[in-house]
Amino acid sequence: MRVGRVESWVFQAPVEKPVRTSFGVMADRPALFLRVSAIDGAWGWGEVFCNFPPGGAEHRARLLERVVAPLLQGVRTDTPALVHERLEAQVRTLAIQCGEPGPFAQVLAGIDQALWDMAARRAGMPLWKFLGGSDAGARVRVYASGLGPSGVAETAVQKRDEGYRAFKFKVGFDAKRDQSNFSEIREALGDDAVIMVDANQAWSPQEAVDRIRELARFHPLWVEEPIAADEPPGAWRELAKGTGVPLAAGENLRGLDLFGDALASGHLAFVQPDVAKWGGLSGCLQVAKIARRYGVSFCPHWLGGGVGLAASLHLRAAMGPDGYAEVDANPNPLREEVCPVVPEEGWVTLGERPGLGVEPDLGRLERFRAPI
Repeated sequence: MRVGRVESWVFQAPVEKPVRTSFGVMADRPALFLRVSAIDGAWGWGEVFCNFPPGGAEHRARLLERVVAPLLQGVRTDTPALVHERLEAQVRTLAIQCGEPGPFAQVLAGIDQALWDMAARRAGMPLWKFLGGSDAGARVRVYASGLGPSGVAETAVQKRDEGYRAFKFKVGFDAKRDQSNFSEIREALGDDAVIMVDANQAWSPQEAVDRIRELARFHPLWVEEPIAADEPPGAWRELAKGTGVPLAAGENLRGLDLFGDALASGHLAFVQPDVAKWGGLSGCLQVAKIARRYGVSFCPHWLGGGVGLAASLHLRAAMGPDGYAEVDANPNPLREEVCPVVPEEGWVTLGERPGLGVEPDLGRLERFRAPI
């Protein structure tokens, strides 16, 4: 039950249409998958966040190979949360010294996923059940994300036809364009459709008040990251009070203390930790439990490949049928060929396969393999 080997694969899938946000563009879809194997042959999969910057996957793969993997050799695999805590302590000073707490946290998050996957496989249980979910929790309500900034209404209609019943599109561009997109998607889907918007930290606190008020008439379920994630809680509270529109955030928070402060502050209606950015399943599960105490809806963030998507879906399922899980609407073979999602009336049912329930076909994915 001890770690014997850590392997990683960097992929880069070309796409015809770049993915645009208010802060940058993804011209291709990268992914960093890792596999942790125990000395008795058991294994588990994880995924490391690497969307930004370009070359981020290769950099994180080197951190994994040269720094973190040696720390895992011989470590017991049956207590993922304790392993994660130990690794955080071991790399803390180095992460500070080289100014890279984020990349280190992302590598550790991928390892944590893999150890949970391995533990659930050993138990012969799907991960959502191994994490404490009930049979009722095997269904996950999902939303199609990443729509826009062009063709928002057309994409939303396509995703509705595919079985989605909730939709999130990008804002944070020109104010008139944001409003026009919301008007068009509302007209296409109807007044009762569940629609969220994501500004990707585009606005200053002062600007955000006006921009959110402009969008409020379209009744978004939430406005995600309207301001920088590291703005003080007071700025977030004032924004929530000043607009009356529910706010969502969490993908860019790192550390249980920051999540605790944000939830205690009361400005978030929805909290969105990312299993590949910080904490893995161990940390995000704690966030979910704290959110429940504060009455905040837990909706894990995801925008990557299929391994992390599977982990995110299982995590949401483990907490019961409330909330939403995010599924990127943009084409990405590194997601589609590993963890295809086919919702029915907005819901995905997770099966009984042990662990994450996915096994990347490395042969099929070889055409996307990138050198490191």
